[in-house]
Amino acid sequence: MKLTPIKTLAASAVLCALSSTAYGAKIGDTELTYGGYIKLDAMWSDYSAGAPAGTSVGRDFYVPSTLTVGSDNNSDAVFDMHARESRFNFGTSTLLDNGKTVKTKIELDFLASAPGGNERVSNSYSPRIRHAFISYDGWLFGQTWSNFQNVGALPEALDFIGPAEGTVFVRQSQVKYTTGAWSFSLENPESTITTAGGSMAVTDDASLPDFTARYTHKADWGNFVVAALARQLTYKKDGLDADETSFGVSASGMVKLGQDNLKFMLTQGKGLGRYVGVNVAHGAVLNGNDLDAIDSTSGFIAYQHKWNSQWRSTFLYSFFSADNNTDLLSISGDPTESSQSYSANILYSPVKRLTFGAELKHAERELESGADGDMDRLQFSVKYAF
Repeated sequence: MKLTPIKTLAASAVLCALSSTAYGAKIGDTELTYGGYIKLDAMWSDYSAGAPAGTSVGRDFYVPSTLTVGSDNNSDAVFDMHARESRFNFGTSTLLDNGKTVKTKIELDFLASAPGGNERVSNSYSPRIRHAFISYDGWLFGQTWSNFQNVGALPEALDFIGPAEGTVFVRQSQVKYTTGAWSFSLENPESTITTAGGSMAVTDDASLPDFTARYTHKADWGNFVVAALARQLTYKKDGLDADETSFGVSASGMVKLGQDNLKFMLTQGKGLGRYVGVNVAHGAVLNGNDLDAIDSTSGFIAYQHKWNSQWRSTFLYSFFSADNNTDLLSISGDPTESSQSYSANILYSPVKRLTFGAELKHAERELESGADGDMDRLQFSVKYAF
């Protein structure tokens, strides 16, 4: 008896469920895969200068620019609980007539998206696209992690990002080509510019895409990645037409230490802006008819120790430092001068895909004027990957 495509899919799904070693099915020459996880986060956050509004994204996960600064505030810690990090992905892999394979992937979650309801009753949130791309013969077309970012260097943390101020962290539309250890990309341009009074203007007027180049070295001891970025910062509003070249270099990797590992990243550049620290600093300051790019240095180091087959911990330090032009403070206001955070966690996986964890994070932010603030956060999470 010949199965129809729908029956073939159903039969494959049943076999996958019984075997518990695969997540997918096959229809003709196309293999279907799916995955994701469900995650609950509960957090107590104590801010020295008072908590940001409950609608702030910094209440869902650590975002350095949202950390409040100013006089000490004796307000109590705030408690937040959400499942917004939960995600789902779906992919295909199709063998073509020419013997080559085309793959697709789409992934959704609910973080940093507009609520479709409220926390009083429905706790509804809109899904958002994380990844949506096609890959074929070394080429990638669509939205995914920037080629300037090394996702493999991110340490295991309960916080959504972990080393937020110290890492390159960008997803965007791009065209990327990979050959051997090298990869090159043209990516969607966007500029964040400081205007009079310290306000941020987001502009999308660049005439060229952002360009990246990356080299990955893999060895028995781990891996090492070097990436370069070149882009055009622009401001074309109110009759002005200003632009400035931005560039940066990032080195990152992972070193195996027996069952443990050490992960790291160091990034330096001119006008990196949104590419580092979740946009903790802007790309440039508008000075009359010119753009003055902001230099920055950022990085992190993380050590993961495995206590045994079920218990493990990550110890993390992350930092960001901006070299603001103090001659332009009358224009730029009081920008972020530095940010840093420390964290330590303990994770327990009674079975491979189920993890319970606790994490303590201390974070600090200081403005160019010296005004500062800090946050202490205790986070508990439960995560099941499928």
